[in-house]
Amino acid sequence: MVWGLFHEIGRKIIHITILIVLAAYFLIQDSFIGAGYTAVLAKQVALLFLVALLIIFLMLEYLRLELGWKIPFFSQFIRAKEQHRMYGVIYFLSATIISLAVFDYKIALAALLMTTFGDMVAALVGKRYGSTLIYRNKTWAGFLGEMATNLIVGFIILDSIYIILGMAVVATIVETWVDELDDNLLIPLFSGFAGQLILFSL
Repeated sequence: MVWGLFHEIGRKIIHITILIVLAAYFLIQDSFIGAGYTAVLAKQVALLFLVALLIIFLMLEYLRLELGWKIPFFSQFIRAKEQHRMYGVIYFLSATIISLAVFDYKIALAALLMTTFGDMVAALVGKRYGSTLIYRNKTWAGFLGEMATNLIVGFIILDSIYIILGMAVVATIVETWVDELDDNLLIPLFSGFAGQLILFSL
C-alpha cells in the first residue's frame, strides 16, 4: 500500500513537469514579443520548441519500445499497461501543442492544468480514501476530489462560470470513464474543446 502510494506520487511528480514546459513556452513567447517580433511569430517559435521537445521524447520512446533500452529512473514509474506502448508524456505533450495552437490561451491553460492536478488528486484521493467504485478502478472519492480540483483550477484561471463548469465537468467525466485510452490526450482536448464552444456561444 505504501509503495503503491509512493509509486503514484512519483508518477505525478513526473507528470507535473508539464508546468515547467508551460513556463518555458510562455517565457519563449514573451521573449520574442519583447524583442519586437509579432505575436503570431512568437507563438510559432514557442510551439516549435514544444514540437522539438516532443521529438526528443519520441526518440527516447523509440529506444525504449523498439530497441528495448531501459531509461534510468523513469522506467520505475511507468505503469504496467505502458510497458509496451507509448508513455503518457507523449500524449500530454501532443495535447499541449494542440491546445495552445487551437484554443484560447486561458482555456488551453485551464485544460492542461485540470489534466495535471485533477488527475493527480483523483489518483491519490482514490487510492487513499476510495472504496466505492464507479467504473473499473475509478472511485467516488477520486471523482469528487478531481471535480473539486478542476473547479478550483477553473476559478483561478477562467472568467466565465459557464466555461468553468463546462470544462470541469467534461474533464472529470473523461478521466472517470476512460481507462484504456490515454487520458493525458483526451482530457485537454475534450475539456478545451468544450470550453472553446461555450466561449463562442457567449
